[in-house]
Amino acid sequence: MKYLRHLTISFLVSVFSIIARADEGMWLPLFLQQLNEKQMKTMGMKISAKDIYNINGGSLKDAIVSFGGFCTGEVISNKGLVLTNHHCGFDAVQNHSTLDHNYIKDGFWAKNNSEELPNSGLFVTFIVRIEDASSQVLRGVTAQMTESERQSTIDKNIAELQKGVKKESYQESFVRSFFEGNQYFLFVTETYRDVRLVGAPPAAIGNFGKDTDNWMWPRHTGDFSMFRIYAGKDNKPADYSPDNVPYTPKRSLSISMSGMKEGDFTMVFGFPGRTNQYLHSAAVEQIMTVNDPAKIAIREKALGVIDGFMRKDEQIKIQYAAKYASIQNAYKKWQGEVLGLTSTNAVGKKKAYEAIFNQRVNANPALKDKYGSLPGDLESAYGELKPYGYARDYYLEITSKIELLTIAGWINSLKTAFDKDGETGYQKRLKQIKTALAGLYEEYSPVVDEKLFEVLMKMYTENQDEVYQSPFLRDRLKIAGNDYAALASGLYNSVDLDDKNATLAMLEKPSSEVLAYYKNNAAIKLYTDLVNTYNQSVTKNLNQIQARINKLNRTYMQAQMEVMKEKKFYPDANSTLRITYGNVKGYAPRDAVKYDFYTYLDGVMDKYKPGDYEFDVPEKLRSLYKSKDFGPYGTNGKMPVCFIAMNHTTGGNSGSPALDARGNLVGLNFDRVWEGTMSDINYDPSICRNIMVDIRYVLFIVDKFAGAGHLVKEMKLVYGPAGK
Repeated sequence: MKYLRHLTISFLVSVFSIIARADEGMWLPLFLQQLNEKQMKTMGMKISAKDIYNINGGSLKDAIVSFGGFCTGEVISNKGLVLTNHHCGFDAVQNHSTLDHNYIKDGFWAKNNSEELPNSGLFVTFIVRIEDASSQVLRGVTAQMTESERQSTIDKNIAELQKGVKKESYQESFVRSFFEGNQYFLFVTETYRDVRLVGAPPAAIGNFGKDTDNWMWPRHTGDFSMFRIYAGKDNKPADYSPDNVPYTPKRSLSISMSGMKEGDFTMVFGFPGRTNQYLHSAAVEQIMTVNDPAKIAIREKALGVIDGFMRKDEQIKIQYAAKYASIQNAYKKWQGEVLGLTSTNAVGKKKAYEAIFNQRVNANPALKDKYGSLPGDLESAYGELKPYGYARDYYLEITSKIELLTIAGWINSLKTAFDKDGETGYQKRLKQIKTALAGLYEEYSPVVDEKLFEVLMKMYTENQDEVYQSPFLRDRLKIAGNDYAALASGLYNSVDLDDKNATLAMLEKPSSEVLAYYKNNAAIKLYTDLVNTYNQSVTKNLNQIQARINKLNRTYMQAQMEVMKEKKFYPDANSTLRITYGNVKGYAPRDAVKYDFYTYLDGVMDKYKPGDYEFDVPEKLRSLYKSKDFGPYGTNGKMPVCFIAMNHTTGGNSGSPALDARGNLVGLNFDRVWEGTMSDINYDPSICRNIMVDIRYVLFIVDKFAGAGHLVKEMKLVYGPAGK
């Protein structure tokens, strides 16, 4: 454990000294000067590492925000204008949409600040600085500790560390683990909670191609939306107020009008969510053959139900648009992940890597003593995890799609709160539940939910062992004559939790009456039995095995960095600020197929299907195309739309700026190619590409299509070839 406590920057630099593939990695920006700057300049970068990350002066990192904690955004004007993806801002657009003002369908553009729309709960977070906190966090940690003892010590150390962090009163901080808990970093942040919707194109542009084109290339989607950060009159974070003013940033991005050519250097700066690059082959094989297929099958059924209703009912289409997109996004991603892992022989490559690792360990007595049993222990542990991991995925995927169970869970928590803290606890929880229910019911259809229950509960009982199934559900199914439609109908007709007015009215009554009323509610009984069955048959064993795997993975990460010294390691993504870099390049995903690196508005028109759910094109955009009225944003008589490069991205990078060699904004990251979605587990430069909307298409839509040229006037546009 002495090794863990002294995993210093100097050690990291020595480990990372060997040049890795130029296209792989999600790098902490504070280490760019030591680890990456030379390579980045060799690839074409014209600025310095300090221009990207500098805590003592303005740098590119001061224009990058975590958008809502789930996406990335960037500041593009000195008036706090923020650019992110359409799908990142979609929930805000949806929340402001009605049948009379359908901003999803028609788009939205504020003509001035007074028309910009506030969004409760939406925030953006800037990173002020990053510090290595490993020595403080791992103080007192020993190899003999259990996982719970270890975590308890770490938690205490973090709490003590947080007390002494130097920061302003309006700033916050958090600590995050890296390299499977072998290292820890402190992040000091500033969060602004008054973020207003400025503009979004209609879904026919912002989500052009919808499900068919999602995760695919060639792509023709204008996936962007615009917001504005508001601050108090002192330019500091402030809760929403009509008196707040547009935020003046430390740095905003300049926008290149030059476009990209093949081979050009690119960077993506953002907050990637989660990757697992250093897993053992047994884990990768299990993801590929067990977990992903299970989740894909469940989501396929759920999407079929929701899509059937959305196509028939405009109100349901509005209510379920965001939920459908969220379910579909991961569904298709997992399909591509399985395809990519299979086609690139990811498991075979992992095993070949492990064979070299094992050979080196076994050839060195000291290493063999430390790590000799590690590969076998990992394989054995993942074998034990397999059935419980499958049951976990079935339980979580199915119960999270049935909102009656969500409602039942919230109502049941009132009893828990009352039992623990009496009336005080009840009232506190009640306030939270009322707020949550108000939001849920706005986007809820009991008819859709009942059908989801019918279809998904059939999978729950037929596709897994009985030991993992709720006895209460099986009894209800038997009473219903094993008819799942009758099971669903009987449940939904016997309760009123799916009725907004009835539920909210009941919650206005005294706690004693509410608790008595829901005591024998069938939906709540089902919910509690589902939870209890899962906890008894899955959670206990799952947690024990997972704790062992966590410790083994931490040791395996340590071992890889010690044994495979020529390998350049970067930390897995964990929603913290990272830089990834590469070059613009096409790819060949399969025999006789080769993709170029750019798409144009011509391709939008080629895909155009009048009135189609996915491929309709607004009349004005068709008119602009016909007249070739592209303004200053077109090039050689064509309007660029999207391009691809070899930047290593993942979820959370949505909305991240694509920057050229001089740090100018050239595009907006929004997706990866389908064949390369396995990059979260096994990056392969032959097929892994990130997809970006060209910034000139964004400006063209804002200016020529939406008539919101006043927003373009806020921005700093630069001309000249990229990288010159």
